[in-house]
Amino acid sequence: MKIRRIGAAGAALTVLAALGGCALNGAGTESDTGADASGDVTGEVTLQTWALKPNFTEYVEGVIADFEEEYPGTEVTWLDQPGDGYSEKVLSQAAAGELPDVTNLPPDFALSLAREGLLTDVTTVDDTVEDTYVPGALEAYQYGGIDGTFGFPWYLTTDLNYWNTEMFEKAGLDPATPPTSLDELVAQARTMKDETGEYLMSRKPGLGDFAAEGLPVLSDDGTELVFNTPEAAELLDVYRDAYADGLMPDDVLTDAYLGNSQLFTEGKVAWSTGGGNFINSVLENNPSLDGKITSSPYMGTTPLYVQGLSVSNQSKNLPTAVALARFVTNAANQEAFSTEVPGVFPSTTASQENPELAESDDTPQGDAKAIAFSNLTTAQVLQPVEVNEAMTTIINQQFAAAIAGDKTSQEALDAAVEECNKLLADQ
Repeated sequence: MKIRRIGAAGAALTVLAALGGCALNGAGTESDTGADASGDVTGEVTLQTWALKPNFTEYVEGVIADFEEEYPGTEVTWLDQPGDGYSEKVLSQAAAGELPDVTNLPPDFALSLAREGLLTDVTTVDDTVEDTYVPGALEAYQYGGIDGTFGFPWYLTTDLNYWNTEMFEKAGLDPATPPTSLDELVAQARTMKDETGEYLMSRKPGLGDFAAEGLPVLSDDGTELVFNTPEAAELLDVYRDAYADGLMPDDVLTDAYLGNSQLFTEGKVAWSTGGGNFINSVLENNPSLDGKITSSPYMGTTPLYVQGLSVSNQSKNLPTAVALARFVTNAANQEAFSTEVPGVFPSTTASQENPELAESDDTPQGDAKAIAFSNLTTAQVLQPVEVNEAMTTIINQQFAAAIAGDKTSQEALDAAVEECNKLLADQ
Protein backbone atom coordinates (compact mmCIF):
# COMPACT_ATOMS: atom_id res chain seq x y z
CA MET A 1 0.00 0.00 0.00
CA LYS A 2 1.12 3.54 -0.73
CA ILE A 3 -0.04 6.80 0.77
CA ARG A 4 -2.11 8.32 -1.99
CA ARG A 5 -2.61 11.93 -2.98
CA ILE A 6 -5.56 13.37 -4.83
CA GLY A 7 -6.56 16.73 -6.22
CA ALA A 8 -10.13 17.99 -6.46
CA ALA A 9 -11.66 18.28 -9.90
CA GLY A 10 -12.57 21.83 -10.90
CA ALA A 11 -16.09 21.03 -12.04
CA ALA A 12 -16.87 19.12 -8.86
CA LEU A 13 -15.51 21.98 -6.77
CA THR A 14 -17.89 24.33 -8.56
CA VAL A 15 -20.76 22.09 -7.51
CA LEU A 16 -19.45 21.93 -3.98
CA ALA A 17 -19.01 25.70 -3.76
CA ALA A 18 -22.66 26.11 -4.69
CA LEU A 19 -23.66 24.54 -1.39
CA GLY A 20 -25.22 26.99 1.01
CA GLY A 21 -25.59 26.79 4.74
CA CYS A 22 -22.35 26.72 6.67
CA ALA A 23 -19.99 27.11 3.71
CA LEU A 24 -17.00 29.43 3.97
CA ASN A 25 -17.07 32.66 1.99
CA GLY A 26 -13.37 32.91 1.17
CA ALA A 27 -10.02 32.35 2.82
CA GLY A 28 -9.75 33.60 6.37
CA THR A 29 -13.49 33.44 7.08
CA GLU A 30 -14.45 31.38 10.06
CA SER A 31 -16.98 28.57 9.74
CA ASP A 32 -19.08 26.86 12.38
CA THR A 33 -17.10 23.64 12.26
CA GLY A 34 -17.38 22.84 15.97
CA ALA A 35 -20.24 20.83 17.41
CA ASP A 36 -21.45 19.06 20.52
CA ALA A 37 -20.28 15.46 20.60
CA SER A 38 -21.05 14.89 24.27
CA GLY A 39 -24.10 12.64 23.78
CA ASP A 40 -24.35 8.86 24.11
CA VAL A 41 -22.28 6.71 21.77
CA THR A 42 -25.02 4.62 20.21
CA GLY A 43 -26.94 4.21 16.97
CA GLU A 44 -25.88 4.01 13.34
CA VAL A 45 -22.92 5.64 11.58
CA THR A 46 -21.21 5.20 8.23
CA LEU A 47 -17.45 4.74 7.72
CA GLN A 48 -16.00 5.30 4.26
CA THR A 49 -12.49 4.14 3.34
CA TRP A 50 -10.43 4.35 0.17
CA ALA A 51 -9.52 1.15 -1.68
CA LEU A 52 -9.03 -1.09 1.38
CA LYS A 53 -11.12 -3.95 -0.01
CA PRO A 54 -10.33 -6.77 -0.52
CA ASN A 55 -6.79 -6.77 0.89
CA PHE A 56 -7.74 -5.38 4.29
CA THR A 57 -11.34 -6.50 4.60
CA GLU A 58 -10.64 -8.79 7.54
CA TYR A 59 -8.76 -6.07 9.40
CA VAL A 60 -11.39 -3.36 8.93
CA GLU A 61 -14.28 -5.67 9.74
CA GLY A 62 -12.43 -6.74 12.88
CA VAL A 63 -11.99 -3.13 14.02
CA ILE A 64 -15.66 -2.43 13.38
CA ALA A 65 -16.69 -5.52 15.34
CA ASP A 66 -14.50 -4.44 18.25
CA PHE A 67 -16.04 -0.97 18.19
CA GLU A 68 -19.58 -2.32 18.22
CA GLU A 69 -18.66 -4.61 21.10
CA GLU A 70 -17.13 -1.78 23.11
CA TYR A 71 -20.13 0.45 22.44
CA PRO A 72 -23.27 -1.72 22.62
CA GLY A 73 -26.11 -0.36 20.54
CA THR A 74 -23.86 0.99 17.78
CA GLU A 75 -23.98 -0.18 14.19
CA VAL A 76 -21.32 0.75 11.61
CA THR A 77 -21.97 0.57 7.89
CA TRP A 78 -18.68 0.28 6.02
CA LEU A 79 -18.37 1.78 2.55
CA ASP A 80 -15.18 1.28 0.57
CA GLN A 81 -14.65 3.23 -2.63
CA PRO A 82 -12.27 2.16 -5.40
CA GLY A 83 -9.05 4.09 -5.90
CA ASP A 84 -9.97 5.63 -9.24
CA GLY A 85 -12.32 8.58 -9.08
CA TYR A 86 -12.37 8.77 -5.29
CA SER A 87 -12.11 12.56 -5.20
CA GLU A 88 -15.06 13.00 -7.53
CA LYS A 89 -17.09 10.46 -5.55
CA VAL A 90 -16.55 12.28 -2.25
CA LEU A 91 -17.32 15.66 -3.78
CA SER A 92 -20.52 14.29 -5.28
CA GLN A 93 -21.52 12.90 -1.90
CA ALA A 94 -20.84 16.26 -0.26
CA ALA A 95 -22.76 18.20 -2.91
CA ALA A 96 -25.74 15.87 -2.45
CA GLY A 97 -25.64 16.21 1.34
CA GLU A 98 -24.68 12.55 1.64
CA LEU A 99 -21.13 12.76 3.01
CA PRO A 100 -20.57 9.71 5.25
CA ASP A 101 -20.25 10.32 8.99
CA VAL A 102 -16.56 9.37 8.93
CA THR A 103 -14.54 9.56 5.71
CA ASN A 104 -10.96 8.61 4.89
CA LEU A 105 -9.43 11.79 3.44
CA PRO A 106 -5.84 12.83 2.75
CA PRO A 107 -5.06 16.40 3.82
CA ASP A 108 -5.21 17.95 0.35
CA PHE A 109 -8.73 16.74 -0.26
CA ALA A 110 -9.92 17.49 3.27
CA LEU A 111 -8.91 21.11 2.54
CA SER A 112 -11.61 21.44 -0.12
CA LEU A 113 -14.32 20.27 2.28
CA ALA A 114 -12.96 22.26 5.22
CA ARG A 115 -13.14 25.43 3.12
CA GLU A 116 -16.83 24.77 2.64
CA GLY A 117 -17.45 24.19 6.33
CA LEU A 118 -18.36 20.53 5.82
CA LEU A 119 -15.88 18.98 8.25
CA THR A 120 -15.82 19.04 12.04
CA ASP A 121 -12.94 20.79 13.78
CA VAL A 122 -11.75 17.82 15.81
CA THR A 123 -10.25 20.05 18.50
CA THR A 124 -13.77 21.10 19.45
CA VAL A 125 -14.91 17.52 20.08
CA ASP A 126 -11.71 16.03 21.51
CA ASP A 127 -9.38 18.00 23.77
CA THR A 128 -6.76 15.22 23.76
CA VAL A 129 -5.78 15.25 20.08
CA GLU A 130 -2.57 17.22 20.59
CA ASP A 131 -1.35 14.60 23.06
CA THR A 132 -2.60 11.65 21.00
CA TYR A 133 -1.07 12.22 17.55
CA VAL A 134 2.38 13.26 16.32
CA PRO A 135 2.54 17.01 15.57
CA GLY A 136 3.20 16.85 11.84
CA ALA A 137 0.21 14.61 11.24
CA LEU A 138 -2.13 16.99 13.06
CA GLU A 139 -0.65 20.00 11.30
CA ALA A 140 -1.44 18.32 7.99
CA TYR A 141 -5.13 18.97 8.71
CA GLN A 142 -4.63 22.61 9.67
CA TYR A 143 -4.92 25.15 6.88
CA GLY A 144 -3.92 28.77 6.49
CA GLY A 145 -6.89 31.10 6.83
CA ILE A 146 -9.16 28.47 8.42
CA ASP A 147 -9.30 27.95 12.18
CA GLY A 148 -9.31 24.33 13.28
CA THR A 149 -7.98 20.83 12.67
CA PHE A 150 -10.07 18.80 10.25
CA GLY A 151 -9.00 15.21 10.60
CA PHE A 152 -7.92 12.52 13.04
CA PRO A 153 -4.54 11.35 11.65
CA TRP A 154 -4.55 7.71 10.67
CA TYR A 155 -1.66 5.94 8.95
CA LEU A 156 1.59 7.60 7.87
CA THR A 157 4.60 7.06 5.69
CA THR A 158 7.78 9.05 5.39
CA ASP A 159 10.89 9.12 3.23
CA LEU A 160 14.56 8.45 3.86
CA ASN A 161 17.66 8.11 1.71
CA TYR A 162 18.75 4.89 0.03
CA TRP A 163 22.24 4.30 -1.34
CA ASN A 164 23.76 1.67 -3.65
CA THR A 165 26.77 0.47 -1.65
CA GLU A 166 28.42 -1.27 -4.60
CA MET A 167 28.46 1.93 -6.66
CA PHE A 168 29.82 3.87 -3.69
CA GLU A 169 32.67 1.44 -3.18
CA LYS A 170 33.56 1.39 -6.88
CA ALA A 171 33.96 5.17 -6.69
CA GLY A 172 36.10 4.97 -3.58
CA LEU A 173 33.32 6.41 -1.41
CA ASP A 174 32.28 5.05 1.97
CA PRO A 175 28.62 3.93 1.99
CA ALA A 176 28.72 4.05 5.78
CA THR A 177 29.11 7.86 5.60
CA PRO A 178 26.77 8.96 2.81
CA PRO A 179 25.94 12.62 2.16
CA THR A 180 24.00 14.47 4.85
CA SER A 181 23.54 17.77 2.98
CA LEU A 182 23.08 19.01 -0.57
CA ASP A 183 26.67 20.26 -0.73
CA GLU A 184 27.98 16.84 0.31
CA LEU A 185 25.65 15.18 -2.18
CA VAL A 186 27.04 17.22 -5.05
CA ALA A 187 30.63 16.66 -3.92
CA GLN A 188 30.21 12.89 -3.77
CA ALA A 189 28.27 12.93 -7.06
CA ARG A 190 31.27 14.63 -8.65
CA THR A 191 33.65 12.04 -7.22
CA MET A 192 31.47 9.19 -8.48
CA LYS A 193 31.21 10.66 -11.96
CA ASP A 194 34.96 11.32 -12.13
CA GLU A 195 35.95 7.88 -10.84
CA THR A 196 33.39 5.61 -12.52
CA GLY A 197 31.32 7.70 -14.93
CA GLU A 198 28.20 6.75 -12.98
CA TYR A 199 25.53 8.93 -11.42
CA LEU A 200 24.71 9.60 -7.81
CA MET A 201 22.15 12.39 -8.41
CA SER A 202 19.23 11.83 -10.75
CA ARG A 203 16.37 14.21 -10.03
CA LYS A 204 15.55 17.89 -10.13
CA PRO A 205 14.25 19.59 -6.97
CA GLY A 206 10.67 20.44 -6.06
CA LEU A 207 8.94 22.59 -3.47
CA GLY A 208 9.54 19.90 -0.89
CA ASP A 209 13.28 20.44 -1.21
CA PHE A 210 12.83 24.12 -0.34
CA ALA A 211 10.66 23.27 2.67
CA ALA A 212 13.10 20.57 3.80
CA GLU A 213 15.79 23.28 3.95
CA GLY A 214 13.53 25.51 6.04
CA LEU A 215 12.77 27.95 3.22
CA PRO A 216 9.30 29.54 3.09
CA VAL A 217 6.93 28.17 0.47
CA LEU A 218 3.42 29.38 1.41
CA SER A 219 2.30 32.45 3.35
CA ASP A 220 0.93 31.84 6.84
CA ASP A 221 -2.61 32.72 5.77
CA GLY A 222 -2.46 30.29 2.86
CA THR A 223 -3.22 32.93 0.23
CA GLU A 224 0.15 33.27 -1.52
CA LEU A 225 3.04 31.11 -2.60
CA VAL A 226 6.29 32.79 -1.58
CA PHE A 227 9.07 30.44 -2.68
CA ASN A 228 10.77 32.99 -4.97
CA THR A 229 13.37 33.99 -2.38
CA PRO A 230 17.09 34.53 -3.02
CA GLU A 231 17.82 31.49 -0.86
CA ALA A 232 15.58 29.33 -3.03
CA ALA A 233 17.32 30.66 -6.13
CA GLU A 234 20.68 29.69 -4.63
CA LEU A 235 19.44 26.15 -4.04
CA LEU A 236 18.16 25.91 -7.60
CA ASP A 237 21.55 27.20 -8.79
CA VAL A 238 23.24 24.23 -7.12
CA TYR A 239 21.18 21.84 -9.23
CA ARG A 240 21.75 23.95 -12.36
CA ASP A 241 25.51 23.78 -11.90
CA ALA A 242 25.40 20.05 -11.15
CA TYR A 243 23.41 19.43 -14.32
CA ALA A 244 25.76 21.60 -16.39
CA ASP A 245 28.71 19.61 -15.04
CA GLY A 246 27.12 16.32 -16.13
CA LEU A 247 26.41 15.08 -12.61
CA MET A 248 22.82 14.16 -13.54
CA PRO A 249 21.48 12.18 -16.52
CA ASP A 250 20.72 14.31 -19.58
CA ASP A 251 17.08 13.23 -19.75
CA VAL A 252 16.29 14.23 -16.15
CA LEU A 253 14.57 17.32 -17.61
CA THR A 254 12.70 15.54 -20.41
CA ASP A 255 9.61 13.38 -20.80
CA ALA A 256 11.92 10.39 -21.32
CA TYR A 257 13.02 10.54 -17.67
CA LEU A 258 12.12 7.28 -15.93
CA GLY A 259 12.23 8.68 -12.43
CA ASN A 260 14.68 8.58 -9.56
CA SER A 261 13.39 5.39 -7.93
CA GLN A 262 13.18 3.50 -11.24
CA LEU A 263 16.78 4.34 -12.14
CA PHE A 264 17.88 3.28 -8.66
CA THR A 265 15.99 0.00 -9.00
CA GLU A 266 17.71 -0.65 -12.30
CA GLY A 267 21.10 -0.04 -10.67
CA LYS A 268 21.80 2.98 -12.87
CA VAL A 269 22.05 5.60 -10.11
CA ALA A 270 23.34 5.34 -6.56
CA TRP A 271 20.76 7.42 -4.65
CA SER A 272 17.02 7.46 -4.22
CA THR A 273 14.51 8.47 -1.61
CA GLY A 274 11.65 6.21 -0.58
CA GLY A 275 9.47 4.97 2.23
CA GLY A 276 10.38 2.57 5.01
CA ASN A 277 9.58 -0.46 2.85
CA PHE A 278 11.37 0.74 -0.29
CA ILE A 279 14.07 -1.93 -0.22
CA ASN A 280 11.52 -4.71 -0.54
CA SER A 281 9.94 -3.15 -3.62
CA VAL A 282 13.38 -2.66 -5.18
CA LEU A 283 14.38 -6.27 -4.61
CA GLU A 284 11.12 -7.55 -6.04
CA ASN A 285 12.07 -5.92 -9.32
CA ASN A 286 15.84 -6.37 -9.15
CA PRO A 287 17.02 -9.19 -6.85
CA SER A 288 20.63 -8.53 -7.90
CA LEU A 289 20.68 -5.54 -5.52
CA ASP A 290 20.16 -7.77 -2.49
CA GLY A 291 22.76 -6.84 0.13
CA LYS A 292 23.83 -3.73 -1.82
CA ILE A 293 21.44 -1.15 -0.34
CA THR A 294 21.86 0.91 2.80
CA SER A 295 19.78 3.79 4.18
CA SER A 296 20.16 7.02 6.12
CA PRO A 297 17.88 9.80 7.38
CA TYR A 298 16.40 12.26 4.92
CA MET A 299 18.45 15.41 4.35
CA GLY A 300 16.77 18.31 6.13
CA THR A 301 13.22 18.11 7.46
CA THR A 302 11.75 14.66 6.86
CA PRO A 303 8.69 14.61 4.59
CA LEU A 304 5.44 13.15 5.92
CA TYR A 305 2.60 11.57 3.95
CA VAL A 306 -0.68 11.33 5.81
CA GLN A 307 -4.04 9.63 5.63
CA GLY A 308 -6.73 10.54 8.13
CA LEU A 309 -10.37 10.21 9.10
CA SER A 310 -12.52 13.33 8.91
CA VAL A 311 -15.92 13.69 10.54
CA SER A 312 -18.79 15.27 8.64
CA ASN A 313 -20.04 18.50 10.18
CA GLN A 314 -23.51 17.41 9.07
CA SER A 315 -23.46 14.05 10.82
CA LYS A 316 -26.75 13.23 12.53
CA ASN A 317 -24.91 11.10 15.07
CA LEU A 318 -21.81 13.13 15.91
CA PRO A 319 -20.98 11.47 19.27
CA THR A 320 -20.76 8.05 17.65
CA ALA A 321 -18.98 9.36 14.55
CA VAL A 322 -16.27 10.98 16.68
CA ALA A 323 -15.96 7.89 18.86
CA LEU A 324 -15.54 5.71 15.76
CA ALA A 325 -12.88 7.95 14.22
CA ARG A 326 -10.95 7.97 17.48
CA PHE A 327 -11.32 4.20 17.89
CA VAL A 328 -10.05 3.38 14.39
CA THR A 329 -7.07 5.71 14.91
CA ASN A 330 -6.15 4.66 18.45
CA ALA A 331 -2.67 3.28 19.12
CA ALA A 332 -3.65 -0.40 19.33
CA ASN A 333 -5.57 -0.42 16.06
CA GLN A 334 -2.96 1.63 14.22
CA GLU A 335 -0.14 -0.61 15.42
CA ALA A 336 -2.09 -3.66 14.26
CA PHE A 337 -2.55 -2.03 10.86
CA SER A 338 1.17 -1.30 10.60
CA THR A 339 1.88 -5.03 10.93
CA GLU A 340 -0.52 -5.64 8.04
CA VAL A 341 1.20 -3.04 5.83
CA PRO A 342 4.99 -2.86 6.14
CA GLY A 343 6.28 0.67 5.70
CA VAL A 344 3.09 2.22 7.10
CA PHE A 345 3.32 3.67 10.60
CA PRO A 346 0.91 4.77 13.34
CA SER A 347 0.29 8.46 13.86
CA THR A 348 -0.12 8.02 17.61
CA THR A 349 2.46 9.37 20.05
CA ALA A 350 1.99 6.36 22.35
CA SER A 351 3.22 4.10 19.54
CA GLN A 352 6.65 5.74 19.69
CA GLU A 353 7.43 3.49 22.64
CA ASN A 354 6.61 0.29 20.75
CA PRO A 355 9.91 -1.63 20.40
CA GLU A 356 8.61 -3.70 17.49
CA LEU A 357 8.36 -0.50 15.48
CA ALA A 358 11.32 1.43 16.88
CA GLU A 359 14.00 -1.27 16.79
CA SER A 360 15.79 -2.80 13.82
CA ASP A 361 16.26 -6.53 13.30
CA ASP A 362 19.74 -5.70 11.94
CA THR A 363 18.75 -6.27 8.33
CA PRO A 364 18.91 -3.42 5.78
CA GLN A 365 15.11 -3.48 5.69
CA GLY A 366 14.92 -3.33 9.48
CA ASP A 367 17.41 -0.48 9.64
CA ALA A 368 15.37 1.52 7.13
CA LYS A 369 12.13 0.91 9.01
CA ALA A 370 13.71 2.05 12.29
CA ILE A 371 15.11 5.21 10.69
CA ALA A 372 11.77 6.07 9.12
CA PHE A 373 9.88 5.46 12.35
CA SER A 374 12.32 7.46 14.47
CA ASN A 375 11.70 10.59 12.38
CA LEU A 376 7.90 10.59 12.60
CA THR A 377 7.77 12.96 15.56
CA THR A 378 9.55 15.72 13.62
CA ALA A 379 8.41 14.93 10.06
CA GLN A 380 6.18 17.41 8.25
CA VAL A 381 4.09 17.62 5.11
CA LEU A 382 6.57 19.58 2.99
CA GLN A 383 4.61 20.52 -0.12
CA PRO A 384 1.59 22.69 0.71
CA VAL A 385 -1.67 20.88 0.04
CA GLU A 386 -2.89 24.04 -1.69
CA VAL A 387 -0.53 23.23 -4.57
CA ASN A 388 -2.55 21.31 -7.13
CA GLU A 389 -1.53 19.40 -10.25
CA ALA A 390 -1.75 22.45 -12.52
CA MET A 391 0.58 24.39 -10.22
CA THR A 392 2.96 21.44 -10.02
CA THR A 393 3.18 21.36 -13.81
CA ILE A 394 4.07 25.05 -13.89
CA ILE A 395 6.67 24.63 -11.15
CA ASN A 396 8.28 21.65 -12.88
CA GLN A 397 8.47 23.52 -16.18
CA GLN A 398 10.04 26.60 -14.64
CA PHE A 399 12.50 24.61 -12.55
CA ALA A 400 13.53 22.63 -15.63
CA ALA A 401 14.12 25.87 -17.54
CA ALA A 402 16.35 27.16 -14.75
CA ILE A 403 18.35 23.95 -14.44
CA ALA A 404 18.80 23.79 -18.21
CA GLY A 405 20.15 27.36 -18.12
CA ASP A 406 17.37 28.76 -20.29
CA LYS A 407 16.62 31.42 -17.66
CA THR A 408 18.06 32.42 -14.33
CA SER A 409 16.83 30.65 -11.22
CA GLN A 410 15.32 33.87 -9.89
CA GLU A 411 13.46 34.45 -13.15
CA ALA A 412 12.09 30.92 -13.07
CA LEU A 413 10.98 31.20 -9.46
CA ASP A 414 9.34 34.58 -10.05
CA ALA A 415 7.45 33.23 -13.05
CA ALA A 416 6.34 30.11 -11.19
CA VAL A 417 5.10 32.11 -8.20
CA GLU A 418 3.23 34.58 -10.38
CA GLU A 419 1.43 31.91 -12.40
CA CYS A 420 0.69 29.65 -9.43
CA ASN A 421 -0.70 32.52 -7.37
CA LYS A 422 -3.20 33.23 -10.12
CA LEU A 423 -4.43 29.65 -9.81
CA LEU A 424 -4.36 29.81 -6.02
CA ALA A 425 -6.57 32.90 -6.05
CA ASP A 426 -9.21 30.96 -7.98
CA GLN A 427 -9.39 28.05 -5.53
